[in-house]
Amino acid sequence: MEILENEPMSRHTSFKVGGPARYLAKVDGIAGVKAALGLAREKGLPYFTVGNGTNLLVSDKGYDGVIVTLGGEFSSIEDLGNGAFKVGAAVPLGRFARAALKQGYAGIHKLAGIPGTLGGALYMNAGAYGQEIGTCCTQVTVLDDAGNTRDIASADCGFGYRQSNFQKSKEIILSATFQLPSASAQGKDVADLEAELAECMAKRKATQPLNMPNAGSTFKRLTAGAADTPVQIAPGYYIEQAGLKGHRIGGAEVSTLHANFIVNAGGATANDIKELSEFVQARVAENFGIELKREIILLGEF
Repeated sequence: MEILENEPMSRHTSFKVGGPARYLAKVDGIAGVKAALGLAREKGLPYFTVGNGTNLLVSDKGYDGVIVTLGGEFSSIEDLGNGAFKVGAAVPLGRFARAALKQGYAGIHKLAGIPGTLGGALYMNAGAYGQEIGTCCTQVTVLDDAGNTRDIASADCGFGYRQSNFQKSKEIILSATFQLPSASAQGKDVADLEAELAECMAKRKATQPLNMPNAGSTFKRLTAGAADTPVQIAPGYYIEQAGLKGHRIGGAEVSTLHANFIVNAGGATANDIKELSEFVQARVAENFGIELKREIILLGEF
């Protein structure tokens, strides 16, 4: 285990903002994770696990606790045969999706463009283009704050739209198992899956500000539209109709390409991003009577 003190979280988040973590523990095995939790207990501090930091906004004041990052044995993909896989929490979601695709398995191939790790994807039940990571998950292995490992069946993980029970617990996701359907069972082959993936990647490139620091969709999808406007589930529709594309607070900007993305347009602070998200929420509520809920996780004191 490697321990860094007062480590800038701007180095570990896709927004490229955030103050220092009191401690950042880089671990490569279960003993390291237990040692990191031991450090948190010893110092009387909270802890939080960070993968690629792609759905996270850390306060400019930093995080007065222990940030745990996984590597080593948590970066492996084990093929169990017949579409079953055991995948470490530190594995990039895109790497897993593409590996499964190459072997002719569907179910998560459209998620290959999501930049986070598997652990973060399970924590948020990440999804895109009609697929969600929790759908094909059969079991998640976690470490609780007492240092005990346990296996949780998918049915007990509370997977829902951008949510899971892990968001309300102190458990650290270590790995998960999946059962993926074969392409042939869906009347397809690897070429068909690759074509679907390429289409999704092209849409992502054309509609999302991939060249600017961001944390993906800022707000969660809506269940319905306002009574006096077209029924839409996309928050970006209402943000754009409110005239907020390109609106800035400090270095934070509502993307001119996709209104449901807030980007670091240069020199943004975490507070700029948070204030802009709150401004967007207030304007959309005022104009349409719709409450937008943030998808991005806020960490630290704002």
